[in-house]
Amino acid sequence: MGNELSMLWKYQLADMEADRFEREMRGNPSRLKLLKDRDFLLEQQNAVRKIESDLAAMAERVAALTADAAKAEESLRDLQETLEETEPESLDIARKSLDYCQKLMHAIGRMEQELQKIRKDSDIRAKQQHEVRVRAARVKVEFDKLKVVYDNEFKEHSAYLESLRRQVAQTAKDVPAELIDKYKLIKMHRIPPIAILTEDRCGGCNMNLPAVVMRSIRMGAESVECENCGRIVLVKNPNEA
Repeated sequence: MGNELSMLWKYQLADMEADRFEREMRGNPSRLKLLKDRDFLLEQQNAVRKIESDLAAMAERVAALTADAAKAEESLRDLQETLEETEPESLDIARKSLDYCQKLMHAIGRMEQELQKIRKDSDIRAKQQHEVRVRAARVKVEFDKLKVVYDNEFKEHSAYLESLRRQVAQTAKDVPAELIDKYKLIKMHRIPPIAILTEDRCGGCNMNLPAVVMRSIRMGAESVECENCGRIVLVKNPNEA
């Protein structure tokens, strides 16, 4: 059993080294900068699409307002011509015609104000769109250059990580399958899964082991399970054996 535990410890060392290097790869500065630039470019693409959608909506509104204003102006001209050419049948009809003229003029005025505002907003959005495209283009150039560097780094690091994983797999061959399964089950909740006994404490969670567990150690147990964290606790440090 002692040799199996020593090999399991060796397996953990290889496994933890592979995990450490994989974390280091994920934390690679070039990778993090690429992810940041990628997210920025996606944000700019979304911003451009939003601006394009807003500009399209503004253009539709301008077309609709222009058409409505043209109809209102035509109605106003027709009414004015009618009033100039034909005398109203009564004062009440004349007042109603003048009121309608006023309503048409007010409506045309409101539409012209809205058109002015939309055109102003449209100019602002078009300027924003240009600025977004310029920023995105600048970052895209940096992104493409950095990606070339990172791709080379990733290829090299991936090869090394693969060699570490092969070493882990090779080490696993010397450990009973049930111990590997137990190790992996503990690893889902505790890292590292194996700890060394330190005086009467678990080297993983630093909690004192119960008296009954310590009794089994004194009786010759080579490993125990920590009741607090669930780790496998080795009585002797394999590195010192």
